[in-house]
Amino acid sequence: MHVMLAYDNSRNARIALDAVRDLLSALQPTITLISVVEDVGSSTAGADALFTAQYSEQKAGTEAAAAELADAGFGATVLIAEGDARKMILRAVEERKPDLLVMARHSHKPDPGPLNFITKRIDALVEEFDHMTFGSTSAFLARRAPCPLLIIPTHAE
Repeated sequence: MHVMLAYDNSRNARIALDAVRDLLSALQPTITLISVVEDVGSSTAGADALFTAQYSEQKAGTEAAAAELADAGFGATVLIAEGDARKMILRAVEERKPDLLVMARHSHKPDPGPLNFITKRIDALVEEFDHMTFGSTSAFLARRAPCPLLIIPTHAE
């Protein structure tokens, strides 16, 4: 069995990781963690630095999650992509053909950090625009993914 887990090193992604490990441990599937780093949408030097920092942090977190899965006996690989999360995850699913795609449901609870008040406002604006034009990532993939999609609730603390 091959499972693809959308993973961005957020609180919600960690909840989904734990759920995959707990729910599928008896099957011991091979798990591909796909992490998509979205462009910050600006061509300034500051935006480049922000993107580089985000890319490094997300890659390191995804690799750490894969190591955690490997320690638990799962076969784990990492796939890092850049661009629109909906499109890049769909492309990875179409190319890698997993038996199951797993992702966390979005919540409005931010991850801890010093700049949450800024990122929360920017995320809300971007999410509102995205939702008006495309819908949420999970809704987009539910309509288009050629494999079953398991959406993990994230309301539990």
